[in-house]
Amino acid sequence: MIYNHHKPRGKLVKARYQYRFYPTPQQQQSLAQLFGCVRVVYNDALAICKQSEKLPKNSELQKLVITQAKKTDERSWLSDVSVTPLQQSVADLGVAYKNFFDFLKGKRKGKKAGTPRFKKKTSKQGARFTLNSFSIKGTFVYLAKIGNVKPIWSRRLPSSPSSVTVIKDCEDRYFLSFVVEIEPIHIDAKNQSIGIDLGIQTFAVMSNGDKAASPDYSKKDRKIRKLQRKLARQQKGSQRRERTRIRIANRHNQIADTRKDFLHKLSTKVVSENQTIVLEDLNVSGMVKNRKLARAISLQGWREFRVLCEAKCEKFSRDFRVINRWEPTSQTCSCCGYRWGKIDLSVRSVLCLNCNTEHDRDDNASRNIEMVGMGHRHDLKRTGSDHKTTKSS
Repeated sequence: MIYNHHKPRGKLVKARYQYRFYPTPQQQQSLAQLFGCVRVVYNDALAICKQSEKLPKNSELQKLVITQAKKTDERSWLSDVSVTPLQQSVADLGVAYKNFFDFLKGKRKGKKAGTPRFKKKTSKQGARFTLNSFSIKGTFVYLAKIGNVKPIWSRRLPSSPSSVTVIKDCEDRYFLSFVVEIEPIHIDAKNQSIGIDLGIQTFAVMSNGDKAASPDYSKKDRKIRKLQRKLARQQKGSQRRERTRIRIANRHNQIADTRKDFLHKLSTKVVSENQTIVLEDLNVSGMVKNRKLARAISLQGWREFRVLCEAKCEKFSRDFRVINRWEPTSQTCSCCGYRWGKIDLSVRSVLCLNCNTEHDRDDNASRNIEMVGMGHRHDLKRTGSDHKTTKSS
């Protein structure tokens, strides 16, 4: 069997398991119809929400854009697909609005949640099936009104899934993403804590002295920029423009897959070896406004690394902490606590004249991040005016 039948005990955490599959031509046509119906229902519901003074309830929206719409000539083809993904699409819109309002009220932290946008045909497509509309039979997965699809089972599911999302990315690759509940993994940590300073030249500098360099994305990124200029000159709706768009999506996926593999391996290593992981709350959205660094910062995936670390800390029963972005981790000596103030980004090595210790800028910051996160900070009020910190040769 593909998954274990026994029910996990104790506190459970949710996890996603994703597998690629290759649909038949008939299934591709059925999935294209399904994705179109899901997209239309979502956009119809969003249009109603934008015109309404008060946000309608999900049940009201489902009645308007699904039940009543099926009876009209313009939307009668909605009956040709399973109703469950259509209902889930309306539910997703409700979650998107909730996240937006929670962000405005300050209840939602982290990445900015904007107003929901209309879905496009050329963007990533998805349709979610819940328990009453899919089943696993041997090595096949049955999807309502689609049929049996056979994913490439690269690993076993730990338990029976509660839902599955069919995904088609911009490169026309198909995936099945299962949501399952798993028990936290208990592995003894080698170290008590670790602080991690994220950067561009070196992706992660850790307080234990380890460094992790990210893969080089520059060659593929240059090809993307060249293809994007070519796309801008081609006629909209032409077959050549569509082929160029697929090539751009292919390059983006190559970068994304390489980055995901690197971040997964690094986050797993960090979380499995340390009991407490401390990161800095970086203002990534503010940093990318710098035109000179925006592209380099976007390629690194700092936010994705933080999300992975946080999720795996829950999975491995670890403690995940984030310190305030205003902590002067790059302005303070990690040995004596003397604060020397802001220094230029070009200064990579600093000599503290208070304790005569030479620091690598990133190593010093990572040690300060660990100390602040663990509550072992120095007295940051030590700012004697008779001391100066100079650039080390």
